[in-house]
Amino acid sequence: MNNLSRLLGAPAGEGPDLRYGHGASRSMTGALPNTGPVVVWNWTRSCNLRCEHCYAQAVQGFVPGELDTGEALALIDQFAALQVPALILSGGEPLVRRDALQLLGAAADRGLRCTLSSNGTLINAAKAKAIADVGVVYVGVSIDGPQDLHDRWRGQRGAYDRTMAAIGYLREQGVRVGLRFTLHAGNVAYVPAVLDLVEQHDIQRICFYHLVPAGRGMGLDPLQLAPSETRRVLDQLLERTRLWLGQGRDVEVLTVDNHSDAPYVLLWAERFLPERAPAIARMLQRNGGNRSGRALVAIDAQGNVHPDQFSSDVVLGNVRERPFREIWEVGSSELARYRDRKNLLHGRCAGCRWLDVCNGNLRARAAAAGDPWGPDPGCVLTDLEIAQ
Repeated sequence: MNNLSRLLGAPAGEGPDLRYGHGASRSMTGALPNTGPVVVWNWTRSCNLRCEHCYAQAVQGFVPGELDTGEALALIDQFAALQVPALILSGGEPLVRRDALQLLGAAADRGLRCTLSSNGTLINAAKAKAIADVGVVYVGVSIDGPQDLHDRWRGQRGAYDRTMAAIGYLREQGVRVGLRFTLHAGNVAYVPAVLDLVEQHDIQRICFYHLVPAGRGMGLDPLQLAPSETRRVLDQLLERTRLWLGQGRDVEVLTVDNHSDAPYVLLWAERFLPERAPAIARMLQRNGGNRSGRALVAIDAQGNVHPDQFSSDVVLGNVRERPFREIWEVGSSELARYRDRKNLLHGRCAGCRWLDVCNGNLRARAAAAGDPWGPDPGCVLTDLEIAQ
């Protein structure tokens, strides 16, 4: 995850600086030294929608075998003991779980910083108040573009209107809200309009996700953006970020799941914001690029542990069989490969001069292309830009 606002000069927010804090890139078992990893917990595969690009292949209705309330509470205790600095609750749709608010409250009571990744359609005024009351600090709500496109991709008419209403309800309760927008050829033309939406509704964060070929996204390869198209989007985001910073707007702009964005930002700054480039270079070195299996881990609804939420085929263990701390700290040969991957990488990644700030990008995308340690086909850099 690259925080364009921070890189271009916005101050750090509340809490520990998990991306650009000192020691982040050197930490092999946590987001920062003496902490655990950021945990993405997809605690249900059930969802009330059927999104065409869902990496979790969520389904409607009951899904057997998911961790029950007692197992989930025990896992929350383990997260607290490991000093997990951020717990991201997702799905499916996380609010489909009947015990969702109970679990969120339990996590907050144990000192865990909880964020919710939701489609927003189940959040009415009462649910927004309940989310605020149990201590959720941030809710990321998914948007795919204008109303017709969004409803088509989500598989349900009226989804857009309910999602936008949820944003208003959450803001009324003082919950920080962000948009989550997955970039692909079918909606890339609407990036400026989505940025305008952020302004119009005074939304505090927007995360641009690069489409990952995982789950139902495996069937969307024709919609992947070419590197040149992604670069044009990054230029748009950087220009809008710079404008918003100049206006003093409280809004974060982030890109997710493509760590070659980071050196691209530095190269852009060297051309258009040279006075900022040295600070950006230092921050990128502190971040260290993709840290799946080091600073980030994902747990699915059945308790399987994965290096990240897009690598469902890589199972590091199961929390029903071994304590999470043991899976994470004792590790396995597979986890060791993710943590010390540089000697395994080949192709463009192996000889790239930006390896220390990208770390080989997203391995799930490389694996989908046929080689988990080969080059990530989503890299936005040219051969000249990666040359030593």
